[in-house]
Amino acid sequence: MTTPADSGNLGGHPVRSHFSAELDQLRLQVEVMAVRVADALGRMDRVLASGDRDLAQVALDADDDVDAMLVSLTERCYDLIRREAPVASDLRFLVSVLRVLEELERIADLSLRVVKQAPDVPLLVAHPPIFHTLVAMSSVARDLYRIALDAWSSQDLAAACGLVERNRVMDSHYATLLEHILGLDGPGAAQVAVVAVLVGRALERIADHTVIVGERLRYLLTGDPAFLAAEVR
Repeated sequence: MTTPADSGNLGGHPVRSHFSAELDQLRLQVEVMAVRVADALGRMDRVLASGDRDLAQVALDADDDVDAMLVSLTERCYDLIRREAPVASDLRFLVSVLRVLEELERIADLSLRVVKQAPDVPLLVAHPPIFHTLVAMSSVARDLYRIALDAWSSQDLAAACGLVERNRVMDSHYATLLEHILGLDGPGAAQVAVVAVLVGRALERIADHTVIVGERLRYLLTGDPAFLAAEVR
């Protein structure tokens, strides 16, 4: 397996060691941002379960930190590319980091779509099949993301490979949710359907973006461009 630091050695003698150290630091900073996004998903999960508006506001306020990290780390990537003119595995790493940063920010934004529905959680609770399906979807989204975060932290190819298969559980839940929504009737059915679709679609997209993080990690570790197909949507 090739890591960013591998390109800093030639014939057993370290070269551009400072650059290699910067790449290692960048990987850790991406992990820090990913942990912040994991916190956002945790708040999302609790807001969906409880409708807690105070916690929803905390989640909305915390999003500024994720946005700031996206800007800062993106600028750092471009600066490293400009200063160091990286090639081979180092360039693949930096390009992959740029993509992962975008996916992390999208996941955080999607979690806010769920959080913003806090006032309508009682509507969902009043329809147990829909509510419980959404809660299950939120749990799956968090589990998938945890696997992706662990895979990035350890640069674990096997863990990244398992995300696509695990995402099929989310697809199944989403299909069930749509069945429940189609079965709604009565005067309040339209409002419940709109909220349920918005929340359900956001949770499904969180899972999709998490899979892209895993596939980008597979590309980073193997160099196989076939893993980039998941990003085409």
